[in-house]
Amino acid sequence: MECCSTFFIITMFFNGGIIPTYLVVKDLHLMNSMWAVILPGAMDAFLIIIAKTFFEELPEELREAAAIDGARNLRYLWSVVLPLSKPIIAVLVLFAVVRQWNGFFDALIYLSDGEKFPLQLVLRNILIQSQPSGNMLMDIDNMLAKQRVTELIKFGVIIVSAVPLLALYPFLQRYFVKGVMVGSVKG
Repeated sequence: MECCSTFFIITMFFNGGIIPTYLVVKDLHLMNSMWAVILPGAMDAFLIIIAKTFFEELPEELREAAAIDGARNLRYLWSVVLPLSKPIIAVLVLFAVVRQWNGFFDALIYLSDGEKFPLQLVLRNILIQSQPSGNMLMDIDNMLAKQRVTELIKFGVIIVSAVPLLALYPFLQRYFVKGVMVGSVKG
């Protein structure tokens, strides 16, 4: 199993890069679809290592007790492992959602239809459009007023982009704390 961990860790340091990833997405005919944004980041080596560590730390005695009670592999998975895995699933979901939520670069590269843009890319475009252009000659008061409006737009964009995750976090917090602490203390 150490060999598999090494391969996952290597992919965290060295990836294909932007151009090969773009060519793969293009060859798979995923351009201008939401799958182009979702699939390249669907398997994250960091999250796989976290999940692997959690499942390796499940006591073997649980499996033995389930086998004595007559549980086969699927029953053991459904009745024992999944209920114990709620904290790690919540952590993995939260990490994946935050990564997708904050990402705009993949959408910037792969999506050309403005109706398919995620919120972060729409907010980025609003910020770019609200910037005062430096080549216009205008009086100082007008320029300062435009800068104030630009700053207000920036602050509004930050709030709009943060509110959904702030609303999600309280529901996952109890699992998140348990999931992060799993494996930190050996018993």
